[in-house]
Amino acid sequence: MTRDELATASELLESAAESASGDAAGRLTEIAGQIDRLATADRGPDHGRLARWQNALDEVADDVDDATAETIDEALEAIVAYRSTVDGV
Repeated sequence: MTRDELATASELLESAAESASGDAAGRLTEIAGQIDRLATADRGPDHGRLARWQNALDEVADDVDDATAETIDEALEAIVAYRSTVDGV
């Protein structure tokens, strides 16, 4: 099962990583990989992991140019859309 919102977020973050540099690029690539793995895993991420990604991406967005920050915001929208489908909190 593919979680489409997470797959979209991963793709957007890979794109953002390509236009970022230094630590920001590394963090974006790392988070994109984590999201990609969980997009097709038997079990998706829980609210805690999703919140950690959101916080990390908010921090990275402060360290990149406006265009890259917009791409990160699009990825965050996809994560929020997925998170609305997760049971729990």
